[in-house]
Amino acid sequence: MTGRSDDYRFMEIRDAIASINQKVNIVGVIIEFSFPRRTKGTDCFCAVKIVDQSHHKPGITANIFAESLEKLPRVASAGDIIELSHVTMKTHKGEIYAVFNKKFSSFALYEGKDGSGFLPYDASPKFRPRDLDEKFIQSLRDWLVDFELDEGSTNFSFVRDLKESEHVNLICKIVYMCESNNETLAFAWDGTDSQPISIDTRLANEIDYAHQSGPLVLPRDILCILPPVGSILRLIFDKGIEKQSFSMLNTGKWMKFMNVLCEMQVGTFQIVVTTFSKLRFTSNGDIAVQFRQRSYEERLASVLGRIPFWCFPSPSHVTEVDHNNEPFATLMDVLTYPKATAKFKCVVRVIAMYPLQAKDFRSPEGIYRVRLCLEDPTARIHALLYAEDGKQFFGGYPSSDALTRKRNKLLGVPASEKNEASTRDPPWVQCCLKSYYLNKQDVLGSRQYRIFGTRLVVED
Repeated sequence: MTGRSDDYRFMEIRDAIASINQKVNIVGVIIEFSFPRRTKGTDCFCAVKIVDQSHHKPGITANIFAESLEKLPRVASAGDIIELSHVTMKTHKGEIYAVFNKKFSSFALYEGKDGSGFLPYDASPKFRPRDLDEKFIQSLRDWLVDFELDEGSTNFSFVRDLKESEHVNLICKIVYMCESNNETLAFAWDGTDSQPISIDTRLANEIDYAHQSGPLVLPRDILCILPPVGSILRLIFDKGIEKQSFSMLNTGKWMKFMNVLCEMQVGTFQIVVTTFSKLRFTSNGDIAVQFRQRSYEERLASVLGRIPFWCFPSPSHVTEVDHNNEPFATLMDVLTYPKATAKFKCVVRVIAMYPLQAKDFRSPEGIYRVRLCLEDPTARIHALLYAEDGKQFFGGYPSSDALTRKRNKLLGVPASEKNEASTRDPPWVQCCLKSYYLNKQDVLGSRQYRIFGTRLVVED
């Protein structure tokens, strides 16, 4: 790889790592990159890890500095190709890396293996094209066709493994993105069910939970394109990362996130991309991705595939239903069903009831009227227990004390607690739901849900 002068000479990575404290020109495939952020000083920063045919494990990192975010490389996707000119090779604590100096270094970004042209889609002002650029770019594209990243002992979690306040590596599919109130919303999924959350609340504050709708406050036409099984989590970017970082996400594609933070919001997990998170190269034939996709397809085909993972081998016996032979549905199935009126059998947790006090479950005329907030790994909905359905559910008209015991069993309130601060773990229960509408001119938009054919089996 020689040219008329040092400005035209490209080194393979294996040669560059032997050139400590020297300025070199290198070209490689981006296998991992951080999100652009501002440093504590006046600069902006991002890092890219690159490989080539000579050095594809573990690769080397290039630390790139610029005066503004706009002057940093705007990497479209892991797997793209970057040319780096006049970068200085450094070493620190045994790690060799390249440093991009904003005064004299330059870069150019090209599409990866699926690209056909040789014009960079982003380049720094100091970049100057060379006669041999096309040769190097095409050589890397040809090599990428069969390239599989050796990730060594890197551990990737499933959504079902997530715990609050933990940093994890996660493989997930971006299932939807949109703009709302000048905010970019993104949603991620891997086909598994997130863990049910213990509800740490005073029963006196139950009204707060009774009116929560969970993280998927999206129009029905959008819900219809989302997977019916598996938890869909909100993906947000920390304040230290610029809004333009969302352009790096690809809807409908599997992506590998390194070192993301799991947080709790409205009683559900959300994934936080921090200033220390990175995106990693993911090939179409990635074994871990194929395993997740195959597991999801097998789950869809299973008779029990729509039962929450966390209630196997069976839900609790707190309730009984009339329609035992009906197939199970997830709450996402319920929300996206194409007809306004239908009946379903689900396995859910009752995370809230309103009114809270058992003495208020019936109207002055003695008619049951209770609103329940139901949750499964896919969604939350509100369902009404009304009139004769309520009578069947509660076993007639028991005393207020007996109703309170039934309520506590359904909400997972420990027997020793009496309206004190506590942690609740509502049991997974079967229930039958039926949908109905309030407005003939908008049957789907006015759809509501009621519980029917279900009995609460708790001794008085």
